[in-house]
Amino acid sequence: MDFSTGHGYLLIGGLILVGAGLLILSLIVNLRVAHSVRDDVRHREKLLEYYRNIFSQLGVILIGIGVSLFIFFFQQNYQDQRRRETELQQVLAKLAARIARGAPVVGSLGEFDALLDEGGAYVSPELGGTNAAIGAQGAELGKQVGEIVLVERDVDVRDFDILNLSRDFESSFVVNELDPTLWFDIVRDESEIKYATTQLALDYKDLQDAIGGEPVELAIANPETERKIKHEVLDIFYDADLLRQRSRRFLGRACWLLSHGRSFVSLAPVEAIEADARSHQEWIDRSKPLLTQAKSGNGDCFKLLQHGPAS
Repeated sequence: MDFSTGHGYLLIGGLILVGAGLLILSLIVNLRVAHSVRDDVRHREKLLEYYRNIFSQLGVILIGIGVSLFIFFFQQNYQDQRRRETELQQVLAKLAARIARGAPVVGSLGEFDALLDEGGAYVSPELGGTNAAIGAQGAELGKQVGEIVLVERDVDVRDFDILNLSRDFESSFVVNELDPTLWFDIVRDESEIKYATTQLALDYKDLQDAIGGEPVELAIANPETERKIKHEVLDIFYDADLLRQRSRRFLGRACWLLSHGRSFVSLAPVEAIEADARSHQEWIDRSKPLLTQAKSGNGDCFKLLQHGPAS
């Protein structure tokens, strides 16, 4: 019985009203019985007594059913509400744990920031990017390769598996109440983070294959080998940029949700976080005012992203 829409309460109210109406009707019939006794009409007296008893019994039964249903479903709704509150607290605790564990992982992306944003904000070559990450050649390219090797050691892409809220949400009522667009964006970011980490692992291997075991300085001296190395470096930068964009948006969104406490299940997606941007820097600039106002622990959600070169 659906009490959230009021249909159940209408049914219970109807049963009680009908029962009360039958009791009133039995009282009216009882007055007619009194008249029959006074007029000494025995046949009508017996018939009216029969109707009076039927009406009064049905009335009492219907009122009893209505009251019993009300008590039962009131208790059921109370238990469901308590269960929902408990489940919501568990989801919030898991969300906070995801954020706490994911923040250091996202913080390691500063290693990529130093590479990608050298000479200006990174924009993919397909969109016309021209900063140092895109245009480096010769000795500058060799320097980039050396830095990429260091980043590969420092940033374990497997750690980004912690950025997965759908595991916590999909087994709770939250998945049914959360805004469908917001849920889609969460799952999409998780998928793209998984894709980026998988591709980065392959990109690193392809880069080593392109170098061919030679010192980088010797490898880039060969124009054909330099072309292959440049291709693999651009692939790494593309996937690293995808990883930092989606990871920071994921963490920023999660922190924003947590900042609203129990009411996060009723939130609608906000463009400052969800809309795709031409570059990571553009997303950072657009989301900063909103995330700065959202509090997480002793700081705000923007500080949690730790955007910028690692210290």
